Amino acid sequence: MKNVQSVSAAPTRGQVARLILELGPSTAATLGSRLGLTPAAIRRHLDNLIAEGLIETRTARTYGNRGRGRPAKVFVITDAGRSAFEHAYDDLATNALRFLAEAAGPDAIAEFARRQLADLERRYAPAVATGDLAARVQALAEALSADGYAASAGPAPAIGGAGGRDGGGGSGAPGATGQGAAGEQLCQHHCPVAHVAAEFPQLCEAETEAFGRLLGTPVQRLATIAHGDGICTTHVTGTTHVTGPEMTSAGKAKGSAAVVQEGFFEAAGEGRATTDISSGSGGLLI
Repeated sequence: MKNVQSVSAAPTRGQVARLILELGPSTAATLGSRLGLTPAAIRRHLDNLIAEGLIETRTARTYGNRGRGRPAKVFVITDAGRSAFEHAYDDLATNALRFLAEAAGPDAIAEFARRQLADLERRYAPAVATGDLAARVQALAEALSADGYAASAGPAPAIGGAGGRDGGGGSGAPGATGQGAAGEQLCQHHCPVAHVAAEFPQLCEAETEAFGRLLGTPVQRLATIAHGDGICTTHVTGTTHVTGPEMTSAGKAKGSAAVVQEGFFEAAGEGRATTDISSGSGGLLI
């Protein structure tokens, strides 16, 4: 919390840190010029930000002949500095959603979450449109990583006695349906909205539904960072039930809840009851 307070308590220092975040690696001269600060003033603010661990220095990259003199030194934001801004934005986003919930009710939060995920679906759809299930889940992980989710994908652990990606238990074993019988597993090691989603699980629910539509097969959210787990983990059922989302006139995908929920019974194993994803569960099995 000290870093967050440092950024907000000193307006000019916060402006310097924010400009580095926006511009990327920057020289002191560039920063001073953009903010209208003297060389002595910008150096003072940069030294304080370095002492607080919010920024660090690096040697500027040069291309071709650099010429004489020392290489330029640039200032870059650190993970702690980036986190300080993320927490500040979290507070603003949480307060905005609280107001929306009070003014329009919880259904408005769910609709907001779906609209936010609609852009993600449009951008990711071409990447996950081709290949077998494993390739498409891997493509989804790569797309998520590019957006800062640090995602990975691989064969899912066997559930309910099913084999691995090759079916494991043999063609005659119950639940073994050949390749992908156990399905795939998608892991997100970072969540940019975890603090907000902890209070508004509709964000997790909308994301899970979007994954189901993108992959065209039932998915099951097993854990979320927002719920206190270390990783957001999603099980992707190996048997495809849906070939593509059927759109309504309002632009929503029909049957999105079914895409998510149908997979629960299959992945849970015999004797395990199905569990609906609700706003109270945050997309988790409860």
